[in-house]
Amino acid sequence: MSVRIPSVGTESQLLSLGLRENGSLDVPPGDPGSPAAWYNGSPTPGERGPAVLLGHVNATDGGPGVFAGLRALAPGDTVEVLREDGTTAVFAVDRGEQYGKDAFPTLAVYGNTEGSELRLITCDGYDPATGEFDDNYVVYAKLVV
Repeated sequence: MSVRIPSVGTESQLLSLGLRENGSLDVPPGDPGSPAAWYNGSPTPGERGPAVLLGHVNATDGGPGVFAGLRALAPGDTVEVLREDGTTAVFAVDRGEQYGKDAFPTLAVYGNTEGSELRLITCDGYDPATGEFDDNYVVYAKLVV
């Protein structure tokens, strides 16, 4: 599988990742900030429910990560996922939201949906004092094709 976001020039193969032993999401390797990954505990993009894609906002070398452009997405922008069966699922962006990691709305992001939806998740809220990201940024999109 792969993902393409034309409006921000993003293209990436998708790894398949699950959960860590502590129950948190595994994250794609960060060297140098790509590729993105599909959370394999979520539906395959294009199936009913919220498919979840994860990617870094920055790279280990200080450059942009694969999902550095998520904040620039606007309602109606498209996200294309080339599926393993050769078809392409096209999603239209609905909105983006920033959440503190300590107040992450798990049900809103991962909970069941009536139709096929997509969630793109990256880190946000960089704190230079700690060198850590305090927040996540989530893009919500709905299947159009």
